[in-house]
Amino acid sequence: MSNITSTRRNFFKTAAGTAAATGLLANTNVSHAAKGKDPFTYCLNTSTIRGQNLGIEAEVDTAGKAGYDGIEPWFRTIKAFTDAGGKLKDLRKRIQDNGLTVDSAIGFAKWVVDDEDQRNKGFEEAKRDMDTIAQLGGTRIAAPPAGAPWKETIDPRRAAERYRALLELGDSMGVIPQIEMWGGNGTIGRVSTAIFIAIEADHPKACFLGDAYHTYKGGSGFDGIKLLSGNALKCYHMNDYPADPPRETIRDEHRVYPGDGIAPLTKLFKNFLSINAAPALSLELFNRALWDQDALKVAKTGLAKMKSAVAKAIG
Repeated sequence: MSNITSTRRNFFKTAAGTAAATGLLANTNVSHAAKGKDPFTYCLNTSTIRGQNLGIEAEVDTAGKAGYDGIEPWFRTIKAFTDAGGKLKDLRKRIQDNGLTVDSAIGFAKWVVDDEDQRNKGFEEAKRDMDTIAQLGGTRIAAPPAGAPWKETIDPRRAAERYRALLELGDSMGVIPQIEMWGGNGTIGRVSTAIFIAIEADHPKACFLGDAYHTYKGGSGFDGIKLLSGNALKCYHMNDYPADPPRETIRDEHRVYPGDGIAPLTKLFKNFLSINAAPALSLELFNRALWDQDALKVAKTGLAKMKSAVAKAIG
């Protein structure tokens, strides 16, 4: 056997072992959801009603009244609540009284940056965020490439080392950071890059926080999801996007309700089911036209459109 052949076999053996250990890649022994049965839960990312400036308490009430299963708050609104004297234990009770779970949370800790001082401060921020979400009963937070230069690339292997460190911090806090891509970002701008970093981190709780808009914006496709396992997807940001503006100039504020754009959502949901994944579908929009409308109406409409889009996929 040649040295090249031996090296290749060792490489693939090691890669397969790492993937199996993390549980990120597809498992062929999956059980599919029963035909016609909706396996998903539905979550309101509070960015969808951010422009109404309701405050976190009213955002929670809105999600509950609209019929969601969960909520994905932003740390900046939670901080505004506590800075004004609010207690996290009271907010947790409010969430529970509305029949909601905290499926994830959105913060911008600079965990991936090369600058050591900034990164250390980022980890301190992440620790505070994890403590906050744990006190609210949540177990996951987003881990986007916050602070990374948009057009420059941080070595993905270094990013993986830092993601592992973030996961280890999460182990001590009882919270799981989900690696999140931002379409077009130089460091984590594609689905494949996010998954590479998650696999290289070699941690059993590594997982991917996907997003329909960011998948499109970053130039990735939706079939790559079929290479993952259900363990890799616990929460997924739901939205849609129009054909115009084109990919090159489309921005967050152009996101629309699921089903109102050109995203291949039926394919996406079928791909979820094919790998036995049933992530919490979290409605994340930044559409300024929706911010001018009644928040409860927006939340209800978004939930109905998500469920309608799922129904087309599960038959």
